[in-house]
Amino acid sequence: MLDSVRIVLVNTSDCRNIGSAARAMKTMGLTQLYLVDPIELPNGQAQALAAGATDVLANANVVNTLEEAVSDCGLVVGTSARSRTLPWPMLEPRACGEKMIAETENYPVALVFGRESSGLTNEELQLCHFHVQIPANPEYSSLNLAMAVQTLSYEVRMAYLAKQNEQYETNDIEDYPVVDETERMFEHFEKALKATGFIVPSHPGLVMTKLRRFINRARPDSKEVKMWRGILSSVEKSAKK
Repeated sequence: MLDSVRIVLVNTSDCRNIGSAARAMKTMGLTQLYLVDPIELPNGQAQALAAGATDVLANANVVNTLEEAVSDCGLVVGTSARSRTLPWPMLEPRACGEKMIAETENYPVALVFGRESSGLTNEELQLCHFHVQIPANPEYSSLNLAMAVQTLSYEVRMAYLAKQNEQYETNDIEDYPVVDETERMFEHFEKALKATGFIVPSHPGLVMTKLRRFINRARPDSKEVKMWRGILSSVEKSAKK
């Protein structure tokens, strides 16, 4: 189960933080590290801070975009504060760990961490099914990257151990689509809505953002995504007529 959990670090500026994050991961039994467009690749400094987790660094996957890192994942959770213009479905850390372990039986899952100074962009957060926030002290909520990775990796491990000890019962997990499938559905949605005139290309507004939020909250399964694609194809045909 833990091998199906990815830790994704986006555009990390200091390679030492990557090393510390790798150490935090390995202490919790996680080994799948993805680096999205890191400003500084891991070097000797990163290896020093990784301590005994240099194997996690050596096997890290380096990709250019977040889409590449999560395209085959069925569940993506992004770390975020609640203060967003358009709220997204939120998970508490404990529920995040439980949900990720429950869904590893069907596909890879990803926990995404943003830049040290600014976190994830709105566009990156929209690739996530859920957001998670660590409820730190509101008077001093400063967590560095490795601390955040450690905290959430711990919750994943606790859920894993509970599962192993048969203390954690999961409901039947639906067959959810991977990110690549849902992204194609959203592209189809936008194309169909433009064909009907509902979205005006010169003034698209927040239609697609709100639609993403609505659908991600509903978590359609694979059959429902296929049904939506069929509906959209029908809409396009009617629009042409």
